[in-house]
Amino acid sequence: MKKLFPALFTIILMACGSEKKSDEQAFMEELDSAQNTGPTISEAVIGDILQQIPSPLEIAVLLKESGKKYNASLLNSPDNLPKYNSNYKKALNLGIYGADLGYTNIYEQNQDGIKYISSIKSLADGLNIGQFFDIETIGRLATNSKNLDSLLLITTQNFNSINHYLQTQGRANLSVLLLTGGWIEAVHIMCSVAAQDPNNKVLQEKIGEQKVILENIMLLLSFYKDKDQNMATLYDDMQELKKIFDRVNITYTYKESTFEVVNGVMVIKDNSTTTIDITPQDVVDIRNSTVNIRNKIIS
Repeated sequence: MKKLFPALFTIILMACGSEKKSDEQAFMEELDSAQNTGPTISEAVIGDILQQIPSPLEIAVLLKESGKKYNASLLNSPDNLPKYNSNYKKALNLGIYGADLGYTNIYEQNQDGIKYISSIKSLADGLNIGQFFDIETIGRLATNSKNLDSLLLITTQNFNSINHYLQTQGRANLSVLLLTGGWIEAVHIMCSVAAQDPNNKVLQEKIGEQKVILENIMLLLSFYKDKDQNMATLYDDMQELKKIFDRVNITYTYKESTFEVVNGVMVIKDNSTTTIDITPQDVVDIRNSTVNIRNKIIS
């Protein structure tokens, strides 16, 4: 499950530089900053967790390869943008819109993508991280699926830069909210598709894998739940989701690795296996809980 995490920033980075904030906006951000004061989590800790989180872009690829058609109704409408006036809501929905934009990009839905780019730019500028967005480079890579590996690398590097910046500004909580929003949206999309295809074992197992990811996200949220009421509410909601995921059993069976020759080169073959025990009812319950959390975030 060691995956790169362009997740929240797959095309989020397509937005360009930040604009000057109005006095009212600056006041809102200062108020949020005061409310969200909390301990600093080391970049290494966040980095280790990010490496384990599959990106919404990766998940969108899985859905497309499974033959599922593009469905814009699964996404958070860009029309909801005016609702997000606090840094808390901006960060969570920046993560959600980033996941949605990755989904539209994989399906080459450029018209929808343009709407998400505009919304993402607005949220990023509102969070004062627009300076990290390179619209020209990321836009060029995003228009060609052959550049996916380069896109993943650049977006991961940019997230590391954004995370470092937020750390130095005492706003590491925003990094946690960004990744939480992106993860929630990815799970929401997966579960919605799985509900229409109950025999898709690959998708069910991918949902089951998220148990480990959720445990890591809960750990990050726990750093802030005693310092901020919004984070405490989100933690409690996610705790309910975790109770459902606790029913999923993940079994790792170790088997000694062996050597084999592939194209004339000696390589090590990992013979260990991972079994994920998740039922269709688990998927339904995960979906319902995720929808409840997501509705609070996007409303």
